[in-house]
This record gives sequence, C-alpha cells and structure tokens, in this order.
Amino acid sequence: MNLSSRIAIRYFFSRNKRSFISLIARIAMAGVAVGTMAMVVVLSVFNGMEDLNRKIFKTFDADVKVLPREGKRFEVNSALISKVKAVHGVKLVTEVVEDNALARYGNQQIIVRLKGVDSTFEHQGQLDTAIIEGSLRLHGPNGTPYAIIADGIRNALSISIEDIITPLELLYPRTGSKTLNITSAEAFNQLLLRPGGFFYIETRYDDYVIAPVELVASLMQYGTQRSALEIRVAPDVTGEDVSAGLSSALGAEFVVKDRDSLNADLLRAIRMEKLFVAVTLSFIILVAAINIFFSLSMLAIEKKGDVAMLYALGATPGLIRMIFLSEGAIVAFSGAVTGLAGGVLLCWLQARYGMVSMGMATSLVDAYPVKLEWRDILGTGIIVVIITIIVSYIPARRAAKAGQVLSV
Repeated sequence: MNLSSRIAIRYFFSRNKRSFISLIARIAMAGVAVGTMAMVVVLSVFNGMEDLNRKIFKTFDADVKVLPREGKRFEVNSALISKVKAVHGVKLVTEVVEDNALARYGNQQIIVRLKGVDSTFEHQGQLDTAIIEGSLRLHGPNGTPYAIIADGIRNALSISIEDIITPLELLYPRTGSKTLNITSAEAFNQLLLRPGGFFYIETRYDDYVIAPVELVASLMQYGTQRSALEIRVAPDVTGEDVSAGLSSALGAEFVVKDRDSLNADLLRAIRMEKLFVAVTLSFIILVAAINIFFSLSMLAIEKKGDVAMLYALGATPGLIRMIFLSEGAIVAFSGAVTGLAGGVLLCWLQARYGMVSMGMATSLVDAYPVKLEWRDILGTGIIVVIITIIVSYIPARRAAKAGQVLSV
C-alpha cells in the first residue's frame, strides 16, 4: 500500500473528522450504492426480458426461414427441397402457406392468420410446450384433417374440442372470381376442419390457426407454390451458419433469416431501451456522487494544516492530489461494492423465488425474468470509477494548490 492510500484510509476512519463531513461521505456512499444496485437490477431485468422473448420466439418461430425476395409466394419443387436439405446443418424442412382468412364457428366469425404446414411440422419441436388442450396433430387416424388453434381464437369463437358436430369453417377470397357481391358464398373458397388442439404462447400469436398445407394451399389456390420454408437446424449448428449457407446456395431470389433476424425490431428495441436506461442511471449515480465532491472539498479545508506539513516534509503536488483522489475512491468503492453485492443478491432472489410478480394472468411467467451478465457488472464498475475520478479531481487539485500556497 502506497503512502497516499495509507493517509487517505487514515482520514476516512479518523475519529476527529467533523461529523457533518462524515455524514456527507456516508450519504455519498449510500447514493452510489443505491444507484449501482439499481443499475445492476434494471440491466439484469432487460437481459431477462430479451432471454424470455427469445424463448417465446423459439416456441413458435422456426430456426431459419426462407422467404421470397419479391411477392408473397414462390414455386416449390423437389429440386429446391433437395438443394435446401443439402446445406450443412439443415435437419428438417417444412413447407408453409400463410395468409389471412375468415374463420367461422357456429354463428361467430373472426379474421385469423391461417398457416398451412406439412407433416414435418409435428417433428419441428415447436408448440410442444404450448399445447394447453388436445394434441399437436394435423391428421387423425382415418385421415380427418385437424386444426391447431390459438387460445385467443378459441375464446373469440367459443370453440369446443368436445363438439364433434360443429366444424371450424375457413373462408378465403376466390381469385379470378367475377362475383361482385362479396357477401355471396360463391366469392369464397371454403375449408372445413375439426379442432385438434389449442395452444397459448403470447397475445401476439393469439390469431393463428395451423392446418395441413395441402388443404390450405388448395383453399388459397397456391397450387405447388408456398409462402415460406421453415428450417430446423441440427443441434451442433447455429442458425446464423445455416442461414449463411442457405443464402449462398439459393441465390438472390430468396431472403433467408434466422430467428433473431425475424424478430430484429423487437430485440433492437429492447437493447436501445437498455442503453437509454443505463445512461439515465449513470447520471443518477453522478448526482449521488456529487456528495463526494462536497465532502472532499470540506475535508481539504479541514486538512489544510496537514497538507502544509506534508509539503514541508517534501511531499509533491501529485502526492497530495493522490491522497484526496484515494479518499474519494474509498467512498465510491465502498458504495459500489455494496451496491453490486446488493444488486447481485436481489437478482438471485428474484430468479430463485420470483419475489416481484409480472401482475398479468396471461403472461407465460409469473415473475419478472432476470439474467445476470458479467459484462453489465463490469460496465457498472467502470462507470462508477469514471464518475469517481470526475467528481474527485477538482477538490483534489484545489487541495494540492492550497497546501502549496500555505507551505510557502
């Protein structure tokens, strides 16, 4: 331990220090501790929200999705499927037809997002944990087609899986029809399905109905065209690698996106909010640390005689500055360590016991999700160090100058 640190520690624990200086120092420590703890907790909550959204996306969205660069559909044949399957890391390929349609059940109707998928969808691993009633099946033992329906649609149409008489009726405008009266039944293609299961993920997916692709393609008059190809990647390969391989293999006619790219806007919004919150909390820590400035300024006034004596003993202005900078660092470091420890403890308690509830009955999780990341803890520590240097430098420099004048 160098001389400046030893003197700073002695000043910090000195019993003769005036009580109001000690009080201001304690207030500074408490302010830095609370600000640091708040930053750790809030950043961890944002990490948890990002992680939660990724889990939600994984429940419904494919690992990789192939879309047409222009238009809503593209031709799918065996050659294209073989080309996709030849890319390293591709495990399953699901053909998809997706568009809005009118759903009718009994005397009620609603606009839904109709998604047709082939038989590989049942092996994709999606919706496995989201089924709340029934089962994940598209065809019955005797070939009966089934629909997998979002819970929001079930509630809106009062669909019952026990009712084997009333079918779910899906209507889609007939292309090329010369019928001007859109209320006429002849203006729409019709598809009848039995409810096979209900799923719930989040409200953003509450308008989906999933059905066999061949029936949906016939309803929408797609023929052999498809809206997208959904890819499940092998466990040892990342979606980014497969996406890059597919982009190279398929060329410029297609757009290939991994799961994060499909939801880039939401993830970007979460990161931007996290950045702005971090900047805001940094200013709050700076305001709390202003007390360090005042306590060091008053300490410099109180210790003028000591500083003059140190100069007389051969001390340099640099040593005097380091004494007061070290004093400020002790105050800030004590508050930062307390705040970091408190923040980590609160995040652990929240993750372990879920003390703070989301307060929403429709949420997938009961409590606010938190996820500690060491880079956030390190970044918070760096911010506290920078703020400490800023608020401690001016009173340290003034103390060095004042002591130098007195020694002369």
